[in-house]
Amino acid sequence: MTAEQVCVVGGGLAGIASAVRLLDAGHRVTLVEARPALGGATYSFRRGDLMVDTGQHVFLRCYQQYRELLDRLGSADRAAVQDGFAVPIVRIGVPPHVLASNRRLPAPAHLLPALLGYRPLRVGQRLAAVRAAAALRRIEPDDPAADRVSFGAWLAAHGQDAPTVARLWELICVAALNAPPERASLALAARVFRTGLLDRADAADIGRPTAPLAELHGAPATALLRQRGATVRTGVRVQAISPEGGRFQVSGDGVELTADGVVLAVPHPQAARLVPAQAAPDRARWARLGAAPIVNVHVHYEQRVTELEFAAGLDTPVQWVFDRTPAGGSGQYLVVSISAAEQVLSVRANELVRTYLAALAELFPAARRARVRDAFVTREPRATFRQEPGSRTARPPARTRTPGLALAGAWTDTGWPDTMEGAVRSGQRAADVVLAHLGSTSNPPPGTGTTEWSEGISRLGRPGPGDDERSEEMR
Repeated sequence: MTAEQVCVVGGGLAGIASAVRLLDAGHRVTLVEARPALGGATYSFRRGDLMVDTGQHVFLRCYQQYRELLDRLGSADRAAVQDGFAVPIVRIGVPPHVLASNRRLPAPAHLLPALLGYRPLRVGQRLAAVRAAAALRRIEPDDPAADRVSFGAWLAAHGQDAPTVARLWELICVAALNAPPERASLALAARVFRTGLLDRADAADIGRPTAPLAELHGAPATALLRQRGATVRTGVRVQAISPEGGRFQVSGDGVELTADGVVLAVPHPQAARLVPAQAAPDRARWARLGAAPIVNVHVHYEQRVTELEFAAGLDTPVQWVFDRTPAGGSGQYLVVSISAAEQVLSVRANELVRTYLAALAELFPAARRARVRDAFVTREPRATFRQEPGSRTARPPARTRTPGLALAGAWTDTGWPDTMEGAVRSGQRAADVVLAHLGSTSNPPPGTGTTEWSEGISRLGRPGPGDDERSEEMR
């Protein structure tokens, strides 16, 4: 009996995860991607002797499905995970303070030393933060009522003054949700803080790529899928998906195929254009998800200016800074990541470079004397959807009204923020919808280390922008 053909439209993390799951169930898979390579928004480009990622992507130890996908791709050794949550906090003229958990204590007590010893806050503020953390642990991330409330309003109601919000809660919220607390959903904030920081002592250990994202995701995914017999077609843009007689006609520039099932794994604006009206008559509401930008300033120094692998900044324009110097590379290559970047998105590149060179020199005195080999800016206008109060009502489920057609992407209703973990989980759920329609189940090969294969259940890691992101160089 011939296995059914399934078409996956979109080669980002959601599409890759979906294709792997469908192959495990024994189906023939064609994956179609508009870009020249797989990886979606998590891609890299060459600039001089550097391979540059569009933005800094990190993940947490609790990103179980994402980490298991790396295992499947054979690229897990190209990322490093901390042995314990620790974030250096840098301020001008002050030695770095390390916000660190104590994994010898059970959750949530493992965070008490970090909060009680957090020097940027006064003692009374630290105690208030401990009480708020305990209350946050009682928030249910899947409660619709929690999604209607802003995290900022909740913090104010729980005794968090403006300095505490700015110096503690905002530090993580902006990075994880690409939004300040006053514009972030309480439900999504609870998912970040509970799952990442409060429920397990090791959940928030930070993982960072040690290789370009193209080598972490796109290239190994292409190799694996083709090895497993999938057809991978890049540089091909789908224009229409038409249900016909219980099957689907997928057509576009350079593609015409018939499929028994389709996973549509593209950003929500493209999905709204491609999904048949009868499959998602309410697709217009997806536009309410909007977009939130991230801007990255890249600086390649001739000499090392800091020994920190990464750090978060306080009282400085530098939100987060990462050392991305390649192994064996010369000098030091730093990337400053600016989330919730609406105010700087349209600022000229040369102005941004001047601002952040000065800010880095204030934080790292050695940078004042170091010669800058190169400096440039990349922008992600659609890095995430707007993860604001009420956003969950605009996030559709994987299942559409047309049997055999499923939606995937971190913007769908995964219950997770717009992260790499959310993208992978969405792809797996979409594959399960198609598998249920085709009457089959996923059966991963033995020895893959998968512990939740049948069902998937912060920025600190995200799938990134849609099709319209661009990079801009300092000229």
